[in-house]
Amino acid sequence: MIRSMTGYGSAEAVFAGKKLIVEIKSLNHRNLESSIRLPVFLTPLEVNIKKRVGERISRGRIEINIRIDSDPGANGGDKLEANLPLISNYYSMLTDLREKFNLEDKITLDMLVNLKDSVYVSEVEIDPEEAWDTIYRALDDSIDSLMRMKDAEGRLLYEDFVSRIDTIKNYIKKLKSRIPQVADDYRERLSGRIRELAGGIECDESRLIQEIAIMAEKSDITEEIVRFESHIKQFGEMLGSDTAIGRKMDFLFQEMHREINTIGSKSSDLEISGNVIEIKTELAKLREQVQNIE
Repeated sequence: MIRSMTGYGSAEAVFAGKKLIVEIKSLNHRNLESSIRLPVFLTPLEVNIKKRVGERISRGRIEINIRIDSDPGANGGDKLEANLPLISNYYSMLTDLREKFNLEDKITLDMLVNLKDSVYVSEVEIDPEEAWDTIYRALDDSIDSLMRMKDAEGRLLYEDFVSRIDTIKNYIKKLKSRIPQVADDYRERLSGRIRELAGGIECDESRLIQEIAIMAEKSDITEEIVRFESHIKQFGEMLGSDTAIGRKMDFLFQEMHREINTIGSKSSDLEISGNVIEIKTELAKLREQVQNIE
């Protein structure tokens, strides 16, 4: 079953008293491109993370955010620290302001610790090698979550593809049924025109047949229809594939578009031209949807 390129997934794990959160988002992109945000002390794991993502996802822009949450002061967790140099500056500034404006307000501890950045959370670093197994499992779980969403969107795309391909098949049937009639219509038009110009003079029937044969050969679209139907069959096979087929689909629709353009240029029949326009409209919508396929 086809899979969408867009989706979101997340997972959590606990390591050394800390809650580790992995979020992953997939967006449309021609190739596979990974962007990773994680704490500085886990930077050595970036290569491993990209490798694992590449093993499970083949296409799209993948944004991964790994963060660590923990209760300040908890065992193994981060600690609150006072930014003493900054607090000293705050105190000096407030003292100067009080003296300058002759204020009676007291400078209290509560006032100082509530000033911006006076108190901060001191991170306790995690050893990347020790944390890798936990991060690996959480990463895989987040990718599983992402895949479920991509699969769900893929099913919707699948239904849209099938519906549009069925519509195109119906137009192709109309094209095929029109082919024999095109030559007969041309014969009638040409015969009428010749009789009109000849003014009642008997025309050469063999020459007329020859002209009709030349026209029929130039405007024959049977070969293009056969190739187009072959492309439709290939597309149906792709829809049931479990592998990434977005690029192949895009190429296949280019080939379909080329064939239908040739059909349109070969035939001057209004009914065929109308069906060609409808098919090209559906192909344009399909090619747009293919950009969402992994």
